[in-house]
Amino acid sequence: MTDIIDRLADISSRYEALFVDLWGCVHNGVTAYSSAVEALREYRSGGGLVVLVTNAPRSRLHVAKQLIKLNVPEDCHDAIATSGDSARAAMFQGAVGAKVWFMGQPWDETFFEPLALVDDPVEITRTPLDQAEGIVCCGPFDPLADPAVNRPEFLIAKQKGLKLLCANPDIVVDRGESREYCAGALAQLYSEMGGESLYFGKPHPPIYDLARRRLAQVRPGIPDSAILAIGDGAHTDIDGAMGEDIDSLFISGGLAREETKTSHQPEPEALNAYLKKENINPTFTIGQLR
Repeated sequence: MTDIIDRLADISSRYEALFVDLWGCVHNGVTAYSSAVEALREYRSGGGLVVLVTNAPRSRLHVAKQLIKLNVPEDCHDAIATSGDSARAAMFQGAVGAKVWFMGQPWDETFFEPLALVDDPVEITRTPLDQAEGIVCCGPFDPLADPAVNRPEFLIAKQKGLKLLCANPDIVVDRGESREYCAGALAQLYSEMGGESLYFGKPHPPIYDLARRRLAQVRPGIPDSAILAIGDGAHTDIDGAMGEDIDSLFISGGLAREETKTSHQPEPEALNAYLKKENINPTFTIGQLR
């Protein structure tokens, strides 16, 4: 049974580091949540470390620039780990071949920038689908369109035996008041159609390995028992933390705000029903990060 807490400070002294989700926890895709920013600042002022762990399909450098535009200040975090960097490393190691069909928005094209993490990287060429050896999916061409619009292309890709590299396992995000589809929705559809999708962000192990490396660069030797994962995604943030045996703080006022009837805090009965339905067991729950 999860414990509902009022503030991060109620439990933060138990942990040396936080793995913090971004979208839905620290910002809403338009601007930062001021209460979350102050909570992270307060935690860091007491000696705690904050690693932002995000399923953004971009490098940590591009995410850092985006955070400044979203009014998330640099003094509320120590390091950033992105699914984009995990997936880029796999791509440059040849996970989906050298010729790839790209799915995403123009700003996602930074995915193909060189990556120092990989020695002797594969030279990647973007091609039309009929010439591709694999798919690199950073997201849909139209985030508001039903993923099913991609069925014709996915049928061709499946028949060719192409693997789909998913740079962002999130299914949906809320940008302000609008709900948008992410790369995870496309990868899910491709798998349901019989194709093979490869994942590198939450809840899958590669991004947690990267987050631990980023943390160790700041302060070595922190055990998993001293890390708290924070996020609003039942099957990304919380499933991931459970799989890594890391304590978790579920933000019920994010993607699950309606199901958990969260305004300031979730309604306990609605929260418990939601957790049971999704088969997750976060250590703690709070309405919003504060």
